[in-house]
Amino acid sequence: MSDTFDVIVIGAGPGGYIAAIRAAQLGLNVACIDEWKNEKGGPAPGGTCTNVGCIPSKALLQSSEHFEQAAHHFGEHGISLKDLKMDVKKMIARKDGVVKQNNDGILYLFKKNKVSFFHGKGSFVKAVDGGYEIAVTGDKSETLTGKQIIVATGSSARQLPGAPFDEENILSNDGALRIGKTSGAAPKKLGVIGSGVIGLEMGSVWRRLGAEVTILEGLPTFLGAADEQVAKEAKKAFDKQGLKIELGVKVGEIKSGKKGVTVAYTNAKGEAQTLEVDKLIVSIGRVPNTQGLNAEAVGLKLGERGDIVVDDQCRTSLPGVWAVGDVVRGPMLAHKAEEEAVAVAERIAGQHGHVDFALIPWVIYTSPEIAWVGKTEQQLKEQGVAYKAGSFPFMANGRARALGDTTGFVKFLADAKTDEILGVHIIGPYASELIAEACVAMAFRASSEDIARICHAHPSLSESTKEAALAVDKRTLNF
Repeated sequence: MSDTFDVIVIGAGPGGYIAAIRAAQLGLNVACIDEWKNEKGGPAPGGTCTNVGCIPSKALLQSSEHFEQAAHHFGEHGISLKDLKMDVKKMIARKDGVVKQNNDGILYLFKKNKVSFFHGKGSFVKAVDGGYEIAVTGDKSETLTGKQIIVATGSSARQLPGAPFDEENILSNDGALRIGKTSGAAPKKLGVIGSGVIGLEMGSVWRRLGAEVTILEGLPTFLGAADEQVAKEAKKAFDKQGLKIELGVKVGEIKSGKKGVTVAYTNAKGEAQTLEVDKLIVSIGRVPNTQGLNAEAVGLKLGERGDIVVDDQCRTSLPGVWAVGDVVRGPMLAHKAEEEAVAVAERIAGQHGHVDFALIPWVIYTSPEIAWVGKTEQQLKEQGVAYKAGSFPFMANGRARALGDTTGFVKFLADAKTDEILGVHIIGPYASELIAEACVAMAFRASSEDIARICHAHPSLSESTKEAALAVDKRTLNF
């Protein structure tokens, strides 16, 4: 069987499914191919983000945060509980339910937008007159022809040499999200290699549920990508919570057995150390998924990392072939993939899609949450940019006090001459939501005074954003 489409999208993660839907909205005949399977073997579109990344991790973070609040903070509100316990199996089942809702939602959106969905692995066969043949390998194998191809195959967890993932003892993000599914219990001791987003979020989940968590980080600095002031505040908060974070370590031999995992490493002082844990999560980055794409069949150019080489418009080395998301350069973020996807679909339709990579927000969903957009203070110093800084602590915000969560602050960085906002950094409650105002402001090249003069509801956490903007001019009203 051979079907011809205007656009074929390979992959149905955040980049793929959004590209397919936007292209269909623009009147194009679209097919989307995805191989993710649920436990019953059925389709599970949504990619890493929906199945073993963003969505399930947030479900577990929410469950564990509820438990933490009930165990340690409900008493402050006059709420008393007896015999508090966590049913880990039920928590995992809820997480799985949330994932399925998202899978089903994407399938519904495909139907709504008349996107033809094919369940299987997509790969190049050959170039043909006016397009490319794409093979779909699955329960039902077939060949499709597309005039334009969008590759959105995502990424997978990077393994440590000599310590492959078995998803029982040595875990990727996939296995980390299934801890306790069969045992019904949190591990007593959990090790994490890597203090990035995945390591911190998963470490936070299981620390709240009673695990003794040790995070080993090879770099000498903590959260090097974040603003230094934010990173210091975060480290202080995590230390207080009981997360043990060791920086500047060098991991050696890792042994996995029936009793757990043993990690040999040297600490920052060069001293030999041994860490014995029940489970070990390895979160040392991700690699682009291009294996099995059969890129060589059509001469698609790959980079040294196995990524697909693209220009600033997401065009590959081949005419009519595009790539978006984790499989190309840039940050491996779901929302970055979505923005690229929309832009590419619009370019294919003859419009002028645009992505401003300087305004992509970053978020870490720990407690406190961490979010930022734009330049950090250290970047501005390195670049010799004259700037002004202003910050406002949540401890001086009425809504934060009412929430019982006053950790952290909002920080503004603005151009010293023009007052244009250059960066906004937030650590504290709902930072992931508050950062959106900064993104909008910077997209319109607002000044800190613009934010300072906009009325914000009282009492609200967003007042801290206004106060931080006021602080740039050294005129906060509540601190």
